[in-house]
Amino acid sequence: MAIQAGRIRVLKDVEPRDGAYVLYLMQQGMRSRDNPALEYAVEEANRLGLPVVAGFGLLDGGAHFPEANARHYAFLLQGLADAKAGLERRGIAFVLRRATPAKAAITLGCRAAMLVLDRGYLTIQKSWYAEIGDGFDGRIVQVEGDVVVPVDVASGKHEFAARTLRPKLHKTWEPYLAPLRARKVKHPADDLDLTSDLDVADPDAALAAMTLDRSIKPVRRFRGGEVEAYRRLEAYLAGPFAEYGAVRNRPEAGAASHLSPYLHFGQISPVAAALKVQAAKTGGPEDRAAFLEELIVRRELAMNHVQFNPGYDRYETALPDWSRKALAEHADDPRPHLYDEEALAEGRTHDEYWNAAMREMRETGYMHNHLRMYWGKKILEWSPSPDEAFAVALRLNNRYFLDGRDPNSFTNVAWLFGLHDRPWGRRKVFGTVRYLGQNTLKKFDAKAYLAAVDELCRAEESE
Repeated sequence: MAIQAGRIRVLKDVEPRDGAYVLYLMQQGMRSRDNPALEYAVEEANRLGLPVVAGFGLLDGGAHFPEANARHYAFLLQGLADAKAGLERRGIAFVLRRATPAKAAITLGCRAAMLVLDRGYLTIQKSWYAEIGDGFDGRIVQVEGDVVVPVDVASGKHEFAARTLRPKLHKTWEPYLAPLRARKVKHPADDLDLTSDLDVADPDAALAAMTLDRSIKPVRRFRGGEVEAYRRLEAYLAGPFAEYGAVRNRPEAGAASHLSPYLHFGQISPVAAALKVQAAKTGGPEDRAAFLEELIVRRELAMNHVQFNPGYDRYETALPDWSRKALAEHADDPRPHLYDEEALAEGRTHDEYWNAAMREMRETGYMHNHLRMYWGKKILEWSPSPDEAFAVALRLNNRYFLDGRDPNSFTNVAWLFGLHDRPWGRRKVFGTVRYLGQNTLKKFDAKAYLAAVDELCRAEESE
């Protein structure tokens, strides 16, 4: 079917110019399939009688993506290797420039008839689009393919909570939950004289050639790329998904999909994932509804937050007034325990379950969502002030999680401090912000979780 009009925004409305190819800046959707922006580029190239070039701007050295390290880059490069192979099988050229995405688009755009962009919602991504608009004088079209419902279609304002966005998404998502047909490339990019600055076909060699923060090592638990993303989804739907509705909040139960890193890097389509969940032969209505709530409603609430609140990454501007006021009223309350950022990062607290969650995060790049809430609430409880707690939680989140630096990251951290929530009963330190204590650990087999983390971390350490 046709790409939905609601996904398409013309950013520079001029006619395509004479050029050697249609350029797609593949920065958000790093995949060769189920990618609306890519398919739009193929359609336009076919219409113009031109090949397609997928460009990518890789930041490293002094210009690296904020807070990214070797763990993130290893996963990204594995994904780019998959994307490159998939694109080339379709007759689409992949060209990597060691430059900002904006500079890559502008330099590769010199020979392009038109430019197709993904859409991202973070401040740095918006700055790239603005720079591209200033530096590329041809036609620019942006196609929004990493959400189910385009953000501005779902809502035109910052939503108060999931309960206010949910009905809007349910009302609008049906036409967007549709399979995307891969367009045939009529003009393969066989004869273009374009070379990459770095060959991603060997991700390990590419990683070794980069200048970046290597203090956080890559993980074995997760391999990046669309091939692995779709393999994981199929395996998940054939097994653990059947119990998702009943045990999704139990970290030791193995019912999580572990798709969040792949969604963050655009290595799997949320639409394709949702369609496979709807068609799954395992699980029942409760499992499907619960999964789609997380995949669509909660995830796209995060996109809404960062899109409509440019201060999403700062304590002073990310939170609702009521929660910031409540926390300020209790800022001088005595804390039962105080830990600095180093002690937290190393898991040196009095709470063995918190330490285990931090260990899983530090060593494997992942933590179950139920424990992420407990983890973050304790940082608030154990920090000298709420604004310091916010900064520490966000830094740890973005440094260690494979899905860090994502709209979900910023939104989930802000939720710890009252975003998308309501006032609760007043208590020390938290005021009326929701508190999570030891009772949270009674809702699952905490001892089994400790054993599972031990096993996961041993696997990371083995040769």
